[in-house]
Amino acid sequence: MVRVRRSKAGSPPKQSDRDFLDALIWEARTGAPWRDMPKELGRWETVYMRFRRWEAAGIWHRLWEALQEESLAEALSVFIDSTTVRAHQHAAGAPGKTAEQSALGRSRGGLTTKIHVAAINENQAVAIQLTPGQSSDCAQFESLYEALPEENILESAALDKGYDTNSIRERLALDGIEPVIPGRSNRIEPIVYDKIKYKQRNRVERFFNKIKHFRRIATRYEKHAFTFLALIHISAAFIAARIR
Repeated sequence: MVRVRRSKAGSPPKQSDRDFLDALIWEARTGAPWRDMPKELGRWETVYMRFRRWEAAGIWHRLWEALQEESLAEALSVFIDSTTVRAHQHAAGAPGKTAEQSALGRSRGGLTTKIHVAAINENQAVAIQLTPGQSSDCAQFESLYEALPEENILESAALDKGYDTNSIRERLALDGIEPVIPGRSNRIEPIVYDKIKYKQRNRVERFFNKIKHFRRIATRYEKHAFTFLALIHISAAFIAARIR
């Protein structure tokens, strides 16, 4: 999967895969501008263009998926939530892109992006999507749920009140998954849910906490949503690799 990819000019990269990955982890961790990358890590232009080529080839997504395959078969619960990240002014202005395509929205905090995640524990997310910051959580449930691997045999799904809709409950029940979702305060009839299982929802919150240790994730600097998502995949893969 992470093999040497020849450039269009036909010359193999001089930088080893390990050094290349080290440079990307440094970039994601520090949040520094690409041009400020230390020379010891390689030329920033070379690292950036190789990062973009691998993103276009889908390597980052496949690498992230490969590092969680073993745990997926054992997962019985999934935890779904979202977090909002501030977007730097440099993230705005992608040519020819709408707000939806760039996953940039304007809310109280200014320009923001929302990261939607379905996680099986605090180290592994099985589905990640981006939307503009003002998007509601429940509106993204269906696409996030469809992104879950089909081989998962889940018993329960823990979500917060933002996902308390009849359609979401019916969708989970249709697949034999117990919806662990507290009811909103405006519900006429109180909702009964497993409070012990709901306490485990903190795992997705802890995943957000870990991934935001990477400063380039905690604040978005990328103009394009696909490059920002690639950096999230790299950071998530690094977190998952540390527990193997």
